[in-house]
Amino acid sequence: MRQVLARVHKRFRVFGKAASTYRREMKVAGRLAGKIVIVTDYKEYAGADIVKLFREEDGEVFAVDKDLTIPSAADDLIREVGHVDILVANLAYPHKYAPAHQKSDEDMEYAMQRLFYPLHRLTRAVLPQMLERKRGKIVVVGSADSLRGRSGGVALYGGARAAQHGYMRHVAMEVAPHVNVNATAQSYVENPTYFPKAYQETEAFRQRLAECPAGRLATGRECAQTVLFLAGPESDFFYGQVIPFAGGWTV
Repeated sequence: MRQVLARVHKRFRVFGKAASTYRREMKVAGRLAGKIVIVTDYKEYAGADIVKLFREEDGEVFAVDKDLTIPSAADDLIREVGHVDILVANLAYPHKYAPAHQKSDEDMEYAMQRLFYPLHRLTRAVLPQMLERKRGKIVVVGSADSLRGRSGGVALYGGARAAQHGYMRHVAMEVAPHVNVNATAQSYVENPTYFPKAYQETEAFRQRLAECPAGRLATGRECAQTVLFLAGPESDFFYGQVIPFAGGWTV
């Protein structure tokens, strides 16, 4: 009897090990499995971190680096990709800091060409297919400079970012409940466009960081996780929302 019990116990032990090994080897599908995603300006702002995280979550990501100031570029991009489940409008450019009275009409137009016009063109190009399917997500990777004023020569930049958020809210109401359109409002996030390593070594950066309640920069991955929330199923009840991601700076 003891020998029989020993053999049975050994069998269950071997089976348990095999099941445990199977669970470890079996890959659980990511939150974006089966989704086709476009991330624009992927070399700027939060783009690279968004692309990396979304691919880890099994999204089929098109990392776009084309010049979206060309009026036809957005239509061409959507046509090339075809089916799009998620559009991440990550638009950014390394603007020059200067007071409003020193900014020219050319500076104003360029800010809109880089941040606002492409947002409308991309949205206009992708919405018909999303509305036809009655499903889709658009995430605007925006800036906290649209939520709170500050000195330092960012009036045109902040104005263009505010235009993004205003536009996003109205579009969200037009397409609800079928398409979720939302945005982030980030600042104090490590990124190559506005908080590069060289800038982080300056006294100007230290003074600016002192205004952030968190007392540190967020990592790009932390920011990308907020974008992932808005791109994934967890945000299905969100329409026209702006989620601040700025270490408490907007409070």
